[in-house]
Amino acid sequence: MKTHDLIQGSPEWLAYRLEHDNASEIAAVLGLSKTTTRTELMNAKHTGLGKEFSEWVQRNVLDYGHEVEAKVRPLVEALLGDDLYPVTCSNGRLSASLDGLTMSEEVAFECKQWNAEIAAQVDSGVMPEQHMPQCQQILMVTSAKKLIFAVGDGTPENLLTIEVLPDQTWFDRILAGWAQFHEDQAAYVPAEVVAQAVGHTPESLPALRIEVTGMVTASNLAQYKEHALAVFAGINKVLKTDQDFADADKIVKWCGDVEDRLVAAKQHALSQTESIDALFRTIDDISAEARRTRLELDKLVTARKLQVRTEIQQEGVSAMAEHIAALNARLGKPYMPPVPVDFAGAMKGKRSIDSIRDAVNTTLANAKIAASAVADRIQANLNTLRELAAAHAFLFADAAQIVLKAPDDLTMLVKSRISEHQAAEEKKAEQLRESIRKEEQDKLAKEKEDKDAADLKAAEAAALVTHEAVVEIMMPATVIKAMNPAPARVQQAQVAIENVAVEAAPNPGKQILEAMGIRVVDITSKEPATPPELKLGQMADRLGFTLTAAFLSELGFEPAATVKAAKLYHESDFPLICAALVKRINAACVLEAV
Repeated sequence: MKTHDLIQGSPEWLAYRLEHDNASEIAAVLGLSKTTTRTELMNAKHTGLGKEFSEWVQRNVLDYGHEVEAKVRPLVEALLGDDLYPVTCSNGRLSASLDGLTMSEEVAFECKQWNAEIAAQVDSGVMPEQHMPQCQQILMVTSAKKLIFAVGDGTPENLLTIEVLPDQTWFDRILAGWAQFHEDQAAYVPAEVVAQAVGHTPESLPALRIEVTGMVTASNLAQYKEHALAVFAGINKVLKTDQDFADADKIVKWCGDVEDRLVAAKQHALSQTESIDALFRTIDDISAEARRTRLELDKLVTARKLQVRTEIQQEGVSAMAEHIAALNARLGKPYMPPVPVDFAGAMKGKRSIDSIRDAVNTTLANAKIAASAVADRIQANLNTLRELAAAHAFLFADAAQIVLKAPDDLTMLVKSRISEHQAAEEKKAEQLRESIRKEEQDKLAKEKEDKDAADLKAAEAAALVTHEAVVEIMMPATVIKAMNPAPARVQQAQVAIENVAVEAAPNPGKQILEAMGIRVVDITSKEPATPPELKLGQMADRLGFTLTAAFLSELGFEPAATVKAAKLYHESDFPLICAALVKRINAACVLEAV
């Protein structure tokens, strides 16, 4: 904040006000002032000429207001317990002339002279709307913590105060208001200054004189008619300016007066004679023309007023549409929502063209401010989308709708959508990885299954060789004969045995057992490491069926020892016994197949 040492009313003070956006003007800028219109302020700023007041207003309103301010200030100082100092200060282009400010610059003071309407609002705890903009701009300029708004006449009895606190919403509205004002000011063209429109009637008609004595003895009625019709014909019926409307209003009333005078003249004549047809027809003609002219003008006035109001309203609508189009061009796409503007309500109750136009222009300016604020919010949201969702634009097909949200709400929405999308994508990726893992597992399982099948076929093929080899190794001819096979089958088996025997030499039994994964202990090369302890019952428990010593003997396994009735075998014999059993079974299958 910067303070200025200026004397109110001095040339320096006036120059300073022209170069700054003053707190006392912001109500007019926003169309809230009851003393100055926005158009008047625009013209004053453009021409450099302040609004002129009459000597009476200067003395009894403005000067008296300063006297009241000086008297109220000590009363408010007593309430605050602190001194207040008048000061003019600025913050950039914004300016304020304060009625008082404490030395700490924490409390500001603004005084208005006593007014019943304002006093009633303050007394009910309501800050008058037309004065709120000035108070808020004072708080903006000074950064004070609060402002004491007082209304009074300089006496303790008539003093009412209300505290005004800084309001960011008002701050934004004030800045936007001044921005729009400067934009409009750059394109402002002062209207032609014309005198206040005062209606005029046509030149007065000559006095109508009629004298009758049962007949018309003297009359200038013919000349009167000729003159009246000429006057009626010369009346302007093309209404454009306030002067035209004022004239037409006046003529409508004048025509009514003419009609009334003609009726009176007719009645006067009637009172002097019973019937003078020519006289009455002439009077009726003049009266009818006066009536026709009056009605026609009255209709024209009404229609033209409506037309002018409509034209002014349409100018406002078109200007607003152009502003919206410019904002959409700035945004890059037609993101702007409809911005309602009540031009009809603004024009209501306004009678002159100037007042109607000012009302429309002020309403238009406020609507532009509101629309620009919406565009700024949309732009901020578009920037957020570009920053946070550059890689996820496909998630925001409804951008035209969501950019209308409050910035904080939009930020939360963007983050939420992206987070949900990423979670869904991660879930899909995990499902894909799981599917790939399952396919790999299935593939490995299939490979193992195929390998096991191949191993099984190889084992079966090896078993055929083993069967034939076993016939030779484990089943001598005496055993085969004991099985009593048919001679042809014996011959076939012997052929098979001979073929395998050749391939399996010199020790086919051992090789076959090792090929099947059975450990073969060479009992001929060395003695068993442990004493014989394996019983037939233990082998039966392991195999699930009973073996006899005689059967094992046929397989080539004799007991290593006999303890009482128990036949004992070496533990190392058990794998060989198992292999011999398998081969015995397979050999039997081979013989059966042959």
